[in-house]
Amino acid sequence: MKGITQFLKWAFAVISVIGIAALVAGLSFRSGLGTPTTEFKEKAVYAPHGVVTTSQPLASQAGLAVLQNGGNAVDAAVTAAAVLSVVEPYMTGIGGDMFAVVWLEREQRLIGINGSGHAGALMTLDKLAGRNRVPDEGAQSITLPGALSGWAILLETHGTINLAQALAPAIELAEKGFPISKSTAEEWGLFENKINYDLGAKTTFLIDGGRTPVAGEWFVNPDYAKTLKLIAAQGPQVLYGGELGEKIAARVQELGGFLTQSDFANYQAEWVEPMSVSYKEYRLWELPPNGQGIAALEMLKILEPYDLKAMQHNSPTYLHHLIEAKKLAYADLEYFVGDPQSMQIKAEDLLDDSLIAKRRALIKPDQAMEQVDPEASLNTSDTTYLSVADKDGNMVSFINSIAGPFGSGVVVPGTGFALQNRGVGLSLQPDRANTVAPGRKPFHTIIPGFVTKADAQGQQKPWLSFGIVGGAQQPQAHVQMLLNMVMFGMDVQEAIDAPRFRHWEGNRVSFEQGISQSTVDELYSLGHAPQTPVMATVQGFFHGNNPGLVFGGGQGVMKTANGYVAGSDSRRDGVAAAH
Repeated sequence: MKGITQFLKWAFAVISVIGIAALVAGLSFRSGLGTPTTEFKEKAVYAPHGVVTTSQPLASQAGLAVLQNGGNAVDAAVTAAAVLSVVEPYMTGIGGDMFAVVWLEREQRLIGINGSGHAGALMTLDKLAGRNRVPDEGAQSITLPGALSGWAILLETHGTINLAQALAPAIELAEKGFPISKSTAEEWGLFENKINYDLGAKTTFLIDGGRTPVAGEWFVNPDYAKTLKLIAAQGPQVLYGGELGEKIAARVQELGGFLTQSDFANYQAEWVEPMSVSYKEYRLWELPPNGQGIAALEMLKILEPYDLKAMQHNSPTYLHHLIEAKKLAYADLEYFVGDPQSMQIKAEDLLDDSLIAKRRALIKPDQAMEQVDPEASLNTSDTTYLSVADKDGNMVSFINSIAGPFGSGVVVPGTGFALQNRGVGLSLQPDRANTVAPGRKPFHTIIPGFVTKADAQGQQKPWLSFGIVGGAQQPQAHVQMLLNMVMFGMDVQEAIDAPRFRHWEGNRVSFEQGISQSTVDELYSLGHAPQTPVMATVQGFFHGNNPGLVFGGGQGVMKTANGYVAGSDSRRDGVAAAH
């Protein structure tokens, strides 16, 4: 688009001076649990007309340029997502999946899109016999990438620019290069071993095939630029039924994977109806399965009758109840949720009032639950997030992921992007909603969140578009952030930056340093147990103490009477860009 090239050149000059280090200047770590604290805090950004908030400044600036040139929130969201696929290639890209919740101001309604792919036509239980789980890297972990279809359908239906225009800033960055930020360099370096064994990945993501880039180093991806140019010229059908999809399917099969050309040719992202639960005068919206957003809804509904404000923010009592509610919701999530075509129950059953009451009754105020089973009565049969709002009131909650860091670790030579390892969301246990089967959608961790608020006439109006990445951290972090705002009056930036817990399995919990040691000790006395975050938050890869990966990095945009208030997580290098 006109003006984007000039705007990005200006952005490079600014970000190369201040963006690489200053945005993450305050991260430090404490002894004991080894969990991070965020001493440096951003301030909320107030925007009169529109705002784009992402995990990377270049993506935020590219999306803002679209808004300033007359584009709407959908245009800016897809543009920013494409840029993120260049500047955070270990997190996101067209080799992965996407979901979005969109508020259409003119129509006064929320819509959802599910851009998740499915298992290849060759993927069967027999071919994975002898394994305990689907591999978390390599060709057999690869499922069909749905993100590009989702981008295209969003633009075609509700955008004002075409796909080629949306891809233009990403093409320029991939072709001409950009400086690697400090946070990106650190995260990239954590996964060097993963991209060392695949020739395409080494060529694409290692400098001279031997090392990951360092902070401030200029990085180019000419192969990805060529791929995006091909898509810009021929449209998404070049992947879904064309030469690009054929090339990927052939390479994946050569490496022992399960995708076929027909998988690509027959795929299209689909529109879905968001689900919601009420909390006070607010309503939290999440997308239905195959994603895990329903766990946030169940968790919030379990907590609804408690006087959480009286418990006080991040007190032992407050955190205990949130952790216990999380355990209950996730037990149901793991057992019942997967491809909606294969679920033995309706998703709405998990939010039934009588079921919620039974789940809530299991919470003991003075004792942590050691073992949590799914509700018996029903047993009858890393990632990038961004949020955008425009001058007309449209809002987009958008998430895009390749599952684990660098996805499967496989890059088809010459394409410049990693293929996702979302196959790890499929189970080798028989008779589950997410049991391995040809064409089955895997269970998904990535979830965009949205909150509406009742006006004086009782009509639900847009209030908050938000999301927090981090694999299984996402639903529990959604609830923590929402309660920070609704119950404790934090603005969107304060709510994002507030210290979080992350419950893992059993009674093991990690806490950020901002949660006092006395609080943590009291929780231990109730039966909760420490968990040093030495294993990754995304599908089994080592993350160490990286705060954005362990506790999640988030963004949010809140609607006000005079525009928007936006925030971006201080745990990563994100920024909210406003006009």
